[in-house]
Amino acid sequence: MLPGSIQISGETLSGAEIRDICESLRENSVRLLSLRGCQLSERDFGHVCRGVAESRSLAQLNLNLGIVSNINRVKQLAEALKTNRSVQSLFLHGSPLTDAGLALLNPALSIHPSLVALDLGDCMLGDEGINLICGLLPPDGAKSGLKELTLSANPGITSKGWGRLAIAVAHSSQLRVLNLDYNPLGDQVAGMLAVAVASSRTLEVLDLEGTGLTNQSAQTLLDMVENYPTALRTLILAENNISPELQQQISDLLSEGEEEEETEAHEVTAREKNPWICQNNSSSQMVLMTSGLGDGLLAETEM
Repeated sequence: MLPGSIQISGETLSGAEIRDICESLRENSVRLLSLRGCQLSERDFGHVCRGVAESRSLAQLNLNLGIVSNINRVKQLAEALKTNRSVQSLFLHGSPLTDAGLALLNPALSIHPSLVALDLGDCMLGDEGINLICGLLPPDGAKSGLKELTLSANPGITSKGWGRLAIAVAHSSQLRVLNLDYNPLGDQVAGMLAVAVASSRTLEVLDLEGTGLTNQSAQTLLDMVENYPTALRTLILAENNISPELQQQISDLLSEGEEEEETEAHEVTAREKNPWICQNNSSSQMVLMTSGLGDGLLAETEM
């Protein structure tokens, strides 16, 4: 367990346990709270939400697998997030939010000053939900936005909704990780996503596992990786009807790009460390390359 973390999975929580959790939240001694798949009463859920609202230390909140099980709980969570200022990662995977629930939650998400990672996988979302999510991906740094987004297993979203998301991703200056696995995307949507990836300046990871793709999609993605400079480093294509040869070609090209970036970064570091290297050309530029979501974002990604 991480320092200052409370992680409980699949348990029925007693009132005493909830009181201990809430006290820790109020004392600002918890950075990670995970109640994945736990059973707790409506009253106790309300207590936890009030603890979240008061906490100034909580960085990651995991309520996966049905914890947010009704509209009343969505409202309570929304109220907590309106007050909370510290949560960076919110996991609601497997919650029956629907578009209506996300509409209630969205105002709190859109104004939260710290939120950078959001998991809405298997939340029964549709195209209206996608429209709300696109608002969390502001164009060209207009305001802070998500860096990591998970929308796995939301089969109610149509190609129109995915097209809208692709446009938002293309213009988002923040998003680095996008997980769309186990959605029935097909080759048409994959083509739109390829254009989005080619346009994005930041997207490093795209998960398309089990999304109904064929060699047609893979060829489009291969052309994109081969002919356009992108930030993409990882493209997951497992459990699709794609030949191993095409998958390997894409993987090799992405690996080559990453190696080139690492070499450039090492060269920059070497120049910085060696005081005898002079740059006489006043027009030369030094580019520092970074990766990852920052030290402040915790790395727990359990479902």
